[in-house]
Amino acid sequence: MPIDLRSDTVTRPTPAMLDAMMHARVGDDVFGEDPSINELEKMAAGLFGMEAALYCPTGTMSNQIAIKCHTQPGDEVICEKSSHVYIYEGGGIAFHSGSQVRALEGDRGRITAQQVCQSVNPDDVHRARTSLVSLENTCNRGGGSCYDLQAIREIRQVSTDHQLKLHLDGARLFNALVATGQSAADFGRLFDSISVCLNKGMGCPIGSILMGPASFIRQGRRVRKVFGGGMRQAGFMAAAGIYALEHHIDRLAEDHAHARRIGAAIEKKDFVRSVMPVETNIVIVEVDPTLTAKTLAAELREKNILAIAISPSQVRFVTHLDITPAMVEETVAVIEQL
Repeated sequence: MPIDLRSDTVTRPTPAMLDAMMHARVGDDVFGEDPSINELEKMAAGLFGMEAALYCPTGTMSNQIAIKCHTQPGDEVICEKSSHVYIYEGGGIAFHSGSQVRALEGDRGRITAQQVCQSVNPDDVHRARTSLVSLENTCNRGGGSCYDLQAIREIRQVSTDHQLKLHLDGARLFNALVATGQSAADFGRLFDSISVCLNKGMGCPIGSILMGPASFIRQGRRVRKVFGGGMRQAGFMAAAGIYALEHHIDRLAEDHAHARRIGAAIEKKDFVRSVMPVETNIVIVEVDPTLTAKTLAAELREKNILAIAISPSQVRFVTHLDITPAMVEETVAVIEQL
C-alpha cells in the first residue's frame, strides 16, 4: 500500500476504536436520545469548560452552523485569506449566511488584534455590519502553525470592545494543544464558539464537535437540522469520538515528530526553495521555479509516497495515526534519492 501523506483525513479506525463503535449504546439523536452522542457532547464541552456541545458530521458543517448563528444576512466576517472557512467550504459563508468576508493577509494563516481593529467597519448604512471574527488553529495553509495565546487574548479584547463574536475553527486544535502545552480550558474562556474535528489526526471516520453557550448550541441544533445534519443512531460514530478523546490526544506528539523528520529531510534538497517551520503535523514545501508542485507530487507517487500539490509551487505532507516510524524512514529514504 502507498504511504499516504496527503491528509490526516485518510486515517482508519484502530481495532480498539472499532470495538468501541461495535459496542456503542445508541438511540435517536434528533429526539436527543442517543446516549453515546450525549456523552460525547458532554465530554467535549467539559474538556473546554463550555456550557454545551453539538455533534456534527463534518468540520465544515460545524463552522457553517457557527457562522450562521453569529451573523445576519449582509454582515461581514473577518478572517485570514487562507482560512478554511473562506477557501475550502464551498462559499458557505455567502450561501448559508448571506454574509461577506473581509479576508486579511496574515502570517502563515494568523492575524493580529491590530489587523482586526483596523478592519471593523464603521456604523454606516453604506457598509456591511462587522459581526464576527473567525480564527483557525492550527492553520492548515500556514503549515500547521499555532497561535500564541496572548495574540488570541488581544483579539478577544478587540472583539469585545467592538461587540464582535469570536469563533475558532479548531479542526486541528488538539495538535496545537499538544505542541504548545496550552490548555483546552484557556481556549474555552476566550471564544464564543469552537469547532474541533475528530476525523483528522484523532482517527475517527467522521465527526466534529461545535461548542459554546447553551443558548448558542440550542440555536445551532436548529440550524443543523435545516442543513440536513440531524442524525439518528449516530452513536456508533460518536463512540469513536469518545475513544479518540480518551486515547488519541497525547499520541499526536508522534505525528509532530514524524513531520519534523520529513521536513528536515526535504529541506536539504536543491529543488526546494523553502520549508515552512514545522510546528505540528503538516509540512509545506515551496519548490524551486524550475520544478512544479505537481511534478514533485507525481515523482513521489511513482515511488509509493502520496503527497498533494496545494498550489503551483507548494507540496503538502501530513502525518497522522496511520503513519508508522518505518513509513517515515521509507519516505525520508525516497526523498534523499530524489
